[in-house]
Amino acid sequence: MLDQLLTEVYTKFKIHFYQEMFKKLHSRETSLSIVELFCVEIIYALDNPSIKEFAEFIGISSPNAAYKVACLIEKGYINKVQSETDKREFHLHVTDKYLEYLNLSEGYVSTVAHRAEEQFSKERVEELKEILAAMSHDLMPEVEIPEVKVVSDKLK
Repeated sequence: MLDQLLTEVYTKFKIHFYQEMFKKLHSRETSLSIVELFCVEIIYALDNPSIKEFAEFIGISSPNAAYKVACLIEKGYINKVQSETDKREFHLHVTDKYLEYLNLSEGYVSTVAHRAEEQFSKERVEELKEILAAMSHDLMPEVEIPEVKVVSDKLK
């Protein structure tokens, strides 16, 4: 029963994102393919990885990763920024164009969180936060990503 409820919530978040994304696709000159979307989401979650770190994380060769990165740069969703400590290394940064894209998803997460805070007592909200934190940190050890950022802060 718990797995069904988690799947239902996860699916509703995804489907809402896809609905909003398709509404926006008609107005975009260069939209993302599904694979490109996954790649830029991973780059965002990894918090400015190098191409090598990105390639290792998704289990592809560096040349294959470099090709995917070049496509995302061409479409304006990421930039390569030279490392300040090692001038031979470049890190991948998402652009405001991607952050606007991502806000389609995170905006709805914020809406649902706000509704939960209105509907549940402070104690239940705190319990929910503790459960979600434990799920993220303790129950999903095979997925290591830097702490999640808030998109609205990056768009300011």
